[in-house]
Amino acid sequence: MSGARSGRRSLRQEVVEGIKRHILEERLRPGDPLPPEPALCEALGASRSSVREAVKILDALDIVEVRHGHGTYVGRLSLSALVESLAFRGLLSPGDDFRVLADLVDVRELFERGMAERIVALLSDDQLDALDGLVATMRATGAQEGHGFVEADRAFHALLVAPLGNELVGQLSMAFWDVYAIVAPHLDGFTHADETATIASHQSIVDAARAEDVPGFARALSEHYAPVRRRISEARARHDRERDDRPRGRRDGDGPARR
Repeated sequence: MSGARSGRRSLRQEVVEGIKRHILEERLRPGDPLPPEPALCEALGASRSSVREAVKILDALDIVEVRHGHGTYVGRLSLSALVESLAFRGLLSPGDDFRVLADLVDVRELFERGMAERIVALLSDDQLDALDGLVATMRATGAQEGHGFVEADRAFHALLVAPLGNELVGQLSMAFWDVYAIVAPHLDGFTHADETATIASHQSIVDAARAEDVPGFARALSEHYAPVRRRISEARARHDRERDDRPRGRRDGDGPARR
């Protein structure tokens, strides 16, 4: 039975690779149609069940998109699978989520600070005005008033890297932001003072960019991410204290205590 399952997985993976190879060789773009199922079966020398299983895998990865009643198309090739994987990893183990969050913060800051000079040089007046508008939205809605604050925060960071014209950087930046937004509520401790500081740091980022002050822009980004790191550190310390207070054999990630 084990050998049969292994052989089936190998065949399924071979069909997956065959479909990906077809997309590349035919230079298909997102939204382009794939051949009908019978044509794929013939081209890949695979059964319908194998092709259907492979398409399901690729659909989950956003490499293809199944439009029921219409056919199969090249997907958006987004990073949704990465977001789901990282978010689940962060939520699965309470002992790991703080490391995941700290890593995400590092990467987000790396993108924005590492490209500070280019971002400041490329931001247009209209984009700066839009960033100002998003800060105003954050100030008006507040973190406790539904999703307006969070949506404005996300849009702010998306717009910040948009002038780079680098689609991969934009997708990665937003993917990491989305994962952080999913896992971050488990940190607790976002006070009114934190909210005020967050709004002020976003305003400082815009002001520095408008003044074409690259060092000030980088400094404002550091000031923005510093409180986030503090919250992660405090949450990790709380978690460690609570873990140490639990009976031996019932620590997070250990599962049921062994007898």
